[in-house]
Amino acid sequence: MILPVAATVTLLATAACGGGGEGGGDGDGPQSITVGAIPIVDVAPLHLGVDQGIFEKHGIELTIENTTGGAQAVPSVVSGEFDFAFGNTTSLLVAQEQDLPVRIVANGVTSTGEEGNDFGGVVVPEGSDIAEPRDLEDATIAVNNLENIGDTTVRNTVRQAGGDSDTIEFVELPFPEMPAALERGDVDAAWVVEPFLTSAKAGGATEIASNFVDAHESLSVAYYFTTEQVIQEDPELVDNFTAAMEESLAYANDNPDEVRRILGEYTEIEESVAQEIVLPTWPTDLNRESTQAVADLMVHDGVLEDKPDLDELYR
Repeated sequence: MILPVAATVTLLATAACGGGGEGGGDGDGPQSITVGAIPIVDVAPLHLGVDQGIFEKHGIELTIENTTGGAQAVPSVVSGEFDFAFGNTTSLLVAQEQDLPVRIVANGVTSTGEEGNDFGGVVVPEGSDIAEPRDLEDATIAVNNLENIGDTTVRNTVRQAGGDSDTIEFVELPFPEMPAALERGDVDAAWVVEPFLTSAKAGGATEIASNFVDAHESLSVAYYFTTEQVIQEDPELVDNFTAAMEESLAYANDNPDEVRRILGEYTEIEESVAQEIVLPTWPTDLNRESTQAVADLMVHDGVLEDKPDLDELYR
């Protein structure tokens, strides 16, 4: 089974920078920051940004702390442990409703928008009677976190297909355990992302739905964010980070071979698998319409009580 590396990765970029933080401030060196990011395909632009000297050009010395996802990243940013982090859209919307001062500053990762050719999808085991999303009624479906981006978008897919999403039982499993759980029959279906989507299909599973695509034609699944305090205290740092991330996102989008190469440096995805997986897209724009679509689904499912004010979520 392919597992991401669980370790702290320190990446240095050396250039002068104005502003606060460690270093910088008086032109005496780069500005040191810590960014929390789950070590998966989605954050390849962040690693490429360091590898290609993009953060260096913008005067930033970057330490990447590996996280397990948005549930860990949000409190770590709010507490000041991280200056910025990568977090999925649902985690950030929940944080906003809880009055946590998180603010989106750059896009994170976006769906390809292509049915059957996205970086995440719903799979069923070989020989399953489930042939289409509507058949997921009464099914047990594995997701990595409950009340999050997976189950929220899968419910929407089933509803769009004319099924009753209220009859689905979602169970929480780590992505690496899902292919084996499918083979054993522990679950009827699983929502998986790359590289586990490719691994599951290679093991005989069938993809029956592209739930991100069904939610929005260009679904932004995650973003880079910070706190209102960081924005107020060091707006120049935030400007520099945002500019570096946008350049890194564009570089990743334009250089898929470089993305596949860098995966071997911060994950344990085998090179042969890295060449086969479906890559997401990394546009630089902040797609509020996409975020609103996710928020509407969360309100429908009762994950959010009220429709959020996105002006308060974006910088």
